Amino acid sequence: MRNNMAYDSFGNTAKRGFMGMPVAIRTIIAINAIMFVVQIIFAGVTGISLTRYLSFIPDFWTAITQPWRIVSYMFLHSLSNPFHFIFNMLWLWWMGRPVEERIGPRSFLTLYFGAGFVGAFIDILVSIAGSPVPVIGASGAVYGIMVAFAMLFPRTPIMLIFLPPIEARYVVGGLIALDVLFLNNGDNVARFVHLGGALGGYLLMKARANGTDLSLVPRYIEYLYMKFKPKGSPSSSKKPKNKKMSIVSDAEIIEEVEQSELDEILEKISKSGYDSLSKEEKRKLFELSKKN
Repeated sequence: MRNNMAYDSFGNTAKRGFMGMPVAIRTIIAINAIMFVVQIIFAGVTGISLTRYLSFIPDFWTAITQPWRIVSYMFLHSLSNPFHFIFNMLWLWWMGRPVEERIGPRSFLTLYFGAGFVGAFIDILVSIAGSPVPVIGASGAVYGIMVAFAMLFPRTPIMLIFLPPIEARYVVGGLIALDVLFLNNGDNVARFVHLGGALGGYLLMKARANGTDLSLVPRYIEYLYMKFKPKGSPSSSKKPKNKKMSIVSDAEIIEEVEQSELDEILEKISKSGYDSLSKEEKRKLFELSKKN
C-alpha cells in the first residue's frame, strides 16, 4: 500500500506546514503576506502606494493624530525589494518559533508589538534632529524577537551561508553591530528602528526574567493553579463512574463533576500553560475557583 503522505499535493503539504506553526507566528506571517498582496493590487489599480496612508511617520504630531500608523507600518514591505518581506518572515519563523513555544502566544505578541513600538519611538526621537522619513517593515519587531531568541537560547548554533555554525548570541549581536556601523550611511534602511526594536525586545525579556507577566494575565491565575493543583494522579487515570449508582446525593454528584472539570483545566495549564485554555475554559476556571 502506498504511503499517502508521500504522494500528497504541494498545496496540502504547505497547508500542513503552515498550520503546524505556533498560532501567533502563523497569524503574523499570514497578515504580512495578505498585506503584501494588497499592496501590489492597490498600487497596480490606483498607481498609489499604500505607504502614503499606512507607513509610520516619525513625527510626534503624526503619531498622535494618526496612531494606526504605529501598528500598520509593521505589516508593509517594499514592493521594489521583495527580499525585505521574505527575509523578515524567514527570520521570524526561524527564531520566533522556539521563542513562542517557550513564552506562549500572548507573551509573544506583547514582545513582538512592544519591540515594534519601541523601534518607532526611538525613530521619532532621532528624527527630531532631522526631517522625518516614512518607515515600513516588520524589521523592528523581528529584531526584538531575535534578541529574545539570543537571550533564551544563547548557545544554539545557527548555520549561515559559507560560514561554520555560530552561536545565536554572536549572530544576533553581529547583526546589531552592523546596524550601528552603518548608521546614517544613506542606504534608506531604518536602522534606528532596528536598534529600537532590539532594545525593546531586550527590555521586555529582562522584565519577564524579573517576574513581569508579558501575557498580561492576572497574577492570581498562578495562585489559583497552585491552590487547586491536583495532588493525585492525572484526571485521565481516574476510574470511570458507574451510571447505575444512586446512593450519593445530587449535590455530591455535581460537586464531583465540577471538581473533575477543574482538575482537567488545571492539568491542561500544567502541560501547556494558561494561554492554551479556550474562552469557555477560562470562564469555567473562574467560576469553579470562586466555589472552592
